[in-house]
Parts: sequence; structure tokens; C-alpha cells
Amino acid sequence: MANKSLIKVAVTALVAGLIGGGVAYGGINMLQNTNIATSSTSVPTGSNKSGSTGTTNVKVNVSSQATKVFKDNKAAVVSVINLQKQSTNSGWSGILGGDDGSSSDDSNSSSSSKSKLQEYSEGSGLIYKKSGDAAYIVTNNHVVSGSNAVRVIMSNGTKLDAKIVGTDSVTDLAVLKINSSKVTKTASFGNSDNIEVGESALAIGSPLGSNYATTLTEGIVSAKKRTVATTNTSGQQTGYATVIQTDAAINPGNSGGPLFNLAGQVIGINSMKLSSDSSGTSVEGMGFAIPSNEVVKIINELVNNGEVVRPALGVATYDLANISQSDRRSVLNLPTSVTKGVVVMKTYSGSPAKAAGISKYDVITELGGKKVTSLATLRTALYSHEVNDTVKVKYYHNSKLKTTDMKLTETTKALTKQSN
Repeated sequence: MANKSLIKVAVTALVAGLIGGGVAYGGINMLQNTNIATSSTSVPTGSNKSGSTGTTNVKVNVSSQATKVFKDNKAAVVSVINLQKQSTNSGWSGILGGDDGSSSDDSNSSSSSKSKLQEYSEGSGLIYKKSGDAAYIVTNNHVVSGSNAVRVIMSNGTKLDAKIVGTDSVTDLAVLKINSSKVTKTASFGNSDNIEVGESALAIGSPLGSNYATTLTEGIVSAKKRTVATTNTSGQQTGYATVIQTDAAINPGNSGGPLFNLAGQVIGINSMKLSSDSSGTSVEGMGFAIPSNEVVKIINELVNNGEVVRPALGVATYDLANISQSDRRSVLNLPTSVTKGVVVMKTYSGSPAKAAGISKYDVITELGGKKVTSLATLRTALYSHEVNDTVKVKYYHNSKLKTTDMKLTETTKALTKQSN
């Protein structure tokens, strides 16, 4: 069978070659004949002035609702510059070590260093309130984190110093204050609960920094309530956030800028972009924004208190997933079916957990009706409540599942002081 197949292939190739050769031969004859027949179509000689042209005075009205939203709100969007101190030498360092090129052994040579503010990173921000001589800007916490000073650049290029009113790392939000004398526009927030998947979404900001300030990108709302993991600056997961997903182009520098609907209302503050998944696969068109209802709640607390006050359990905890199987049985006395939860390693005196009867080596599996599978989910469940709320907590104590009511009387700030 194999030999017959080879013969067929060889015959087919030979026939194709003969046909191809015939075509090629015919083609040469035809080309030769064509050159003889079309000799009168050669490129003309003489002046080239007749080849000039011009533009027509035609204007196309391409005005759209997106264009209107952009024009109405661009002045409310700013670039936010994070300035940090960088150590620099007051003089230049010579080849031989001295400031002026002299030997480092020269007793007259001297060197001094000083801190100088330099641009560390850039993001975006939104002017949402003007009151008297002050105007308030919302941006991301990670945009201003670690700053020694903050500067904003208005859409017209005006540079202004800004002061941090308050920051919140949990929601990644921050509020800045500037002088309002140069502010001509503030934006208003819409109700993020009313958005629909598929409706248009417009992002305005400074992708890749202020060189591309006031850039507009358009997409749709891809998902109303997408749960994503949040991490701290060390890359450790700290909890989960419920965000708006959009395919409007979101790039580094867009952080802290607004996401608008077509009514010109802010429905979210852009916070992050997914560029690759856990396997390293490149991802496009997946940006996330903090919903406006959450934004308004947090920035009002920051303005009023300078911080967001959240409840605390008053315990030191450890993720059950990091406990060995043998310790789960011998130390924690857990049923083999329990594989997820948070282990209480210590309870602080006077804490809500201690008052509710929770003790060392208890394993919390549910809080306020929400499953607790890790430290991140515990934090998310806890932070969905207010100080002085009473919540039901399910936990395992000596192999038995128990339920208790816990009044959240303590704050994270108080717990931090106590644990120190």
C-alpha cells in the first residue's frame, strides 16, 4: 500500500510539473506579445504640475453622547503625582572619590547628601466636590501610598499641591484636598446598583502617566458584581472586593480615574487591570472599578474621620489550610471533613471573641452568614459589618460545631494598639 501511494504521489507531481511548465512557457510568450502590443502606454514625459491636488472643505458631524460626556467632565479629571524623597549627593562624585575629582584622602574634600523630592509614580484622580476655597479629589490608595508629597496636574496643565485627607488600604481609596481657585468642574456620582451588563462605559484618565493625560477609552460593563482577590504591597492576599468589570481599556496610570456611564455619572473608580491569569496566559479587556456606591461611603468616612473605622474580632489567627493533617486531628480535634476555616491562635483580653466564648485553637467556619474558608474570606465577611453590630459566628471547639452571637464592639485601630 505504501509503495502504490508513493507512485500516485510521484505521478501527480509529474503531471503538475508538466502543467506548470506549460503555463510558464505560455506565460512567457504571452508577456512577450503583450510588451509588443502595449508599447504605446509608456510613462509620459514633461511637466508634473498637473499632478497637484488639495483638500475639500467638508465637515462631518460625529458628535455622540460619549463625546458630550468627555467634554463635560474632562476638566474634573486630574493626574496625580506621587513624590518621594530620594537621597542625592550635593556635589558630583569624582573618579578618585572626591566631590571635585580630588583624592578622597584630601582633608579639604567634603561630601554631603540631602533628600530631594522626585516623581515616584503617577495615577489619575477625580474632582468630586468643591466647597469654599477647598476642592476634594478621590483616587486610589496605591497611587499615593508611600508619598512624601502629592501633586496634581489639571486637564489644562496647571500644577497644584495636594494634601492627603485620608486613605483606606482595604478598599484602595484615598481622598486629597487642593485649593479650589483653579477648579472649574466637579463630577457627580451615579447609583452603581442601577448599571446593566452591556451598557456603555467610559474611562477617562492618564494611562502610562501625565504625558497621556485626559485620555478617553470606551467599552461596556462586562459584569456588575465581580469578586476579585485583593493583595497588599507585598503580594499577600488580604481579602476580596466586589467590583465592576469593564472592557474599556484600563492601563497603568488610569488607577484612581473615573468610569462614567453615558449620562455623565461616575459609576466607579478604576482600580486594577487583569493582564494575565495564574498560568501566565495574557489577558486583554479585563479592567475593574470600585462601584460608586462603595466609593461614596468610603470617601465620606475619610473626609469626616480621616480613616475608615472597621470592627475587629480581637484574635490572632492562622489559615487552617496551612495546618498539617496530623495537627488538625491531634491538636485542633477537628473532624476529617473540616478542611477550610481560620484557626484562633490567641484571644485578647476584653475582645469581642473572648466575650463570645471563643478560645485558642477554635476554628471559625462562618461569620454573619458568610462561609469562612481563609483569612481573606474572614476579613471580607467581618468588614461587611459595622462596629457594634451583632453577628452569628460558627466555629469548631473540641470537635463540636458551635454557634455564638458576637457583638463587634472593638475596632481594628484599638486592636492594633493592644496587640503592640
